[in-house]
Amino acid sequence: MIAVVVVAVFYFGLRYRFLEGWDCFLGKIVLSWLGGWLGSPVLGHWLFNVENVYVVPAILGAASAVGGAVLWWKALAKAYGGRAGV
Repeated sequence: MIAVVVVAVFYFGLRYRFLEGWDCFLGKIVLSWLGGWLGSPVLGHWLFNVENVYVVPAILGAASAVGGAVLWWKALAKAYGGRAGV
């Protein structure tokens, strides 16, 4: 549920996206879920624990994964945007 909320905020609220469409939205949900899953092991186990999920690290991990992926693809598009044959 955290992944869907984070992606909805990024996609619809902030309009921070690289591609358009529902396939991009669903792909970000998968990436956000992975980021949320890795949030607690990487950032630590702190604050609210709901059924063995630490909410704040999960939100930060999901947001970092989605934001980082969009930033990565935008940087690649800018780097290779003007080159022919790439």
